[in-house]
Amino acid sequence: MSETRWLTAGEQKVWREFGQAIAMLQAHLEGQLQHDSGMPYTYYEVLVALSEAPGRRLRMSELADKRRSSRSRLSHAVSRLEANGWVRRESCPTDKRGAWAVLTKEGFAALEEAAPGHVEAVRESVFDPLTEDQVAVLGEISAAIRRQLSPRCAAAAAAEEAAEYAGEVMELPKSS
Repeated sequence: MSETRWLTAGEQKVWREFGQAIAMLQAHLEGQLQHDSGMPYTYYEVLVALSEAPGRRLRMSELADKRRSSRSRLSHAVSRLEANGWVRRESCPTDKRGAWAVLTKEGFAALEEAAPGHVEAVRESVFDPLTEDQVAVLGEISAAIRRQLSPRCAAAAAAEEAAEYAGEVMELPKSS
């Protein structure tokens, strides 16, 4: 077993600042969307992903991948969005187990109403305090972290999906 590579005092300070900044930013954006639009950030992200997809529709599995969400978590979110009339599910004619999530006209209108306040909150919180050079560096840092984590996150997501699928298989009724 290798020796633990402890953080230096400077790294520890940066790590804590970064963690606090991310937590505060997420809480701020969540609160802004809830207050101004009555929707959680997760639902906003689903609506955005659908709005950017061809025909404003995605396979549920593809939508889960885009949102880096488990299929069961995404299915719950889509159910709530369906109840609001913002999304509808359609069966996939070529795959009986597959389904499409489709952004409705009402869902697109809700997104159009929510987007200006959300974009302003992002601009004020992230971009206004930074110089142009800092924005570029933030982009580079974010991309480097994402590249490092992508293979690990993909493996974790696959394991989670396999566990969910195994749970579904176990719950299937036994044939007589």
